[in-house]
Amino acid sequence: MAGLTALPAYVRSANDQEMLEMALIENIQREDLNPMEVALNYQRLISECNLTHNDLAIRLGKGRTTITNFLRLLKLPADIQAGMKSQQISMGHARALIEIDEPDAQLNIYKQTTENEWSVRQVENAVKQWRERQNKKPLPDTEQKLSIHLRKVQDNLESHFGTRVTIKQTADGKGQIAIGFGSDDELNRILDLMQ
Repeated sequence: MAGLTALPAYVRSANDQEMLEMALIENIQREDLNPMEVALNYQRLISECNLTHNDLAIRLGKGRTTITNFLRLLKLPADIQAGMKSQQISMGHARALIEIDEPDAQLNIYKQTTENEWSVRQVENAVKQWRERQNKKPLPDTEQKLSIHLRKVQDNLESHFGTRVTIKQTADGKGQIAIGFGSDDELNRILDLMQ
């Protein structure tokens, strides 16, 4: 069909295991795979061909950390994985969400990301704020520990506004809600969300 009488070629014999490995590696090289498909192929190569992350990196000509980062995507909740497949979020968004080890919090930020079309930077900031809340210092004696209900309200407000929200309540049931902002633009964005 090409009009050639000879062409350069490598002839390679391979057993079933090597054939599987070659087929999976060839599939990974396609340009139209989404990050989840790449991650699943990496996982298949590792489990079915008994490769380490380093072995796989060498075979693919990629860094070991690249392989590890793709494989970490498989630990995300199914809804977030589906969001990557349908290109609602990018791998950058997902990598930021991986930094949270609680699926409910991941899904909460993911929902805000898709509803508000957050950039990767905005997701990173939301994750950072979530982590800061987890590491907060204990409250002074005059303030009560938040009930499960109020913690959920606080989390929902933070997700809604995309910034740190603090609810404080005293023993007599009185309290206050503080909404943080880092700039005039962020304040205006929050005010728009309040309308």
